[in-house]
Amino acid sequence: MLELKAFLVEDSPLLQAELIATLEELLPLRVLGVADSEASALRWLAQPGHAVDLILIDIFLKGGSGLGLLRAVQRLPPPALPRRLVVLSNYATPDIRRSCLELGADRIFDKSGEIDALIVYLRSLVPVAVPLTD
Repeated sequence: MLELKAFLVEDSPLLQAELIATLEELLPLRVLGVADSEASALRWLAQPGHAVDLILIDIFLKGGSGLGLLRAVQRLPPPALPRRLVVLSNYATPDIRRSCLELGADRIFDKSGEIDALIVYLRSLVPVAVPLTD
């Protein structure tokens, strides 16, 4: 099995640490970077060599918002554009879910009650190495 490369956008250092530990323990996933604001996330993503398979995005950040980040990420050049955009928020209301989907999010999960569903979803994204044949 191959490893997913992820980038986490979350403004709480405690939640950053807990999410990274949980995801990296339960999945073949490595968090390559973190940001606590829309601007710092975009700076990190725009750097060469920072291509990731997915971005996990909170809605409310220290600066800007997850909604603004969803909008801006769509304009990144192809190597930097992640394959999946996943929102993880305590404010996963029907209106927020709809807005996130309209802005390009693949999935939206509620931090308080859908972590197991997030794990199942991320597990479904893990690439499987295909053996070479003669």
